[in-house]
Amino acid sequence: MRLLALIPFLLALSLGQSYTVKRGDTLYRIARAHGLSVAELMRLNGLTSERIYPGQVLRVGQGAPPERRFLQEGLAVWYGPGFHGRRTASGEVYDQNALTAAHPSLPFGTRVRVTNPKNGRSVVVRINDRGPFGGRYIIDLSYAAAKAIGALSATWVHLEVLE
Repeated sequence: MRLLALIPFLLALSLGQSYTVKRGDTLYRIARAHGLSVAELMRLNGLTSERIYPGQVLRVGQGAPPERRFLQEGLAVWYGPGFHGRRTASGEVYDQNALTAAHPSLPFGTRVRVTNPKNGRSVVVRINDRGPFGGRYIIDLSYAAAKAIGALSATWVHLEVLE
């Protein structure tokens, strides 16, 4: 029976970096500290729920650090008619029918894949504006981008920087 308890620990060590769960840890905190999303951490460890226990050994890496990609999850909204034809923060004229978006910190010209996990649809947008502001939302999509992924109301999305 004790040998079975060691298998996850030995597996984690043989496959890469590991982390021993401490009291008060959450998957979110562990994932963030190791540059992973909660979904990646769960997949890496074969977890089917977010419940973890002190003393549990989790795999958190592959030995050599993976290429760092900016990943973010949160609420997306869209903006359109009231801004159509006006200048964006990058100096471009806003076109609600183009696949563009506003993000508070990513550099202008960055291409981002935005995925709606509810329906699996995704779209690649180019950052050309600043916003949203106020902290509740993570990205403002153009009308065309929001329509492409079925996000014409505040929608939970995943962002992945492509370039």
